[in-house]
Amino acid sequence: MVLSLIAGTANPPLAAAVAQFLGVELASVQLQRFPDGELHVNVAEPLRGRDVYVVQATAPPVDQHLMELLLVADACRRAGAARISAVIPYFGYARQDRRVRGREAIGALVACQLLRTSGVERLVALDLHSTAIEGFFPGPVEHLTAVPLLAEALRSTLPANPVLISPDLGAVKLATRYSRLLGAPVAVIHKVRISGTEVETHGIVGDVRDRAPVIVDDMVSTGGTLEAAMETALARGATRDVVVACSHALMVGRASERLCSYPIKKFLTTDSVGFTAGPLLPYEVVSVAPLLAEAVLHLHRHESLAHLRAEQ
Repeated sequence: MVLSLIAGTANPPLAAAVAQFLGVELASVQLQRFPDGELHVNVAEPLRGRDVYVVQATAPPVDQHLMELLLVADACRRAGAARISAVIPYFGYARQDRRVRGREAIGALVACQLLRTSGVERLVALDLHSTAIEGFFPGPVEHLTAVPLLAEALRSTLPANPVLISPDLGAVKLATRYSRLLGAPVAVIHKVRISGTEVETHGIVGDVRDRAPVIVDDMVSTGGTLEAAMETALARGATRDVVVACSHALMVGRASERLCSYPIKKFLTTDSVGFTAGPLLPYEVVSVAPLLAEAVLHLHRHESLAHLRAEQ
């Protein structure tokens, strides 16, 4: 079965890099928007009997990129593709994995159901915000992680006497993975979310005094959680050599400006969402293209991905 790779518009450079590592050409897909904003998708080459991988992060604008992915998958299915896998470096709606107030939609479940209905048979995702996605999607989910790549990039510039900080309870497992790779202790901040942009912290578990804080999370969106974590750590006596590592830097709104007022020595992330930052934020980007390409190649060959998967 021939492998075909399709790039969505969310992050074309990443898809092109994956194609280069695989040694294949990106399949041609024509996208057209009508004057009212409606999207029309046409696959411009034969896909019948092919093993198709669509690379599309559902990054901001999330709805637009998700709908594009759904239509591309449907076009591939109707073109006779033998198998369709969605390679989603960042999975939007993963934060909406449960009801909190009782009358809410479970956005992650709806997104997974739509993907399956469109013809996607397998998901390949990177550092999901919630592993509930694996239960919501009625098919195989390959949950990859960028933590080893980020930890290796951190190793050479890790400050003296570091402490890995989980900015909330949800990132504890992530911080523990970094801890095993870097040999540094972990501290956990108790966070309560007030709104989409505001959070409150209620203490920290672990010793951060006179230690360099290395704050790790799966994503940075508005910067509110990161800001609260830095303020808490610094108030408890952590040094001003702050390092941040995250898999997905969404940086919506004025996140970059918001964070520039803090003593961040390095902001480390991946190219999962086509990250760009202001000139004052000292950032470094690690590409996940080789990781995604290796995953696609192993899946195409029906080989194990155990060495690439995120630990649960």
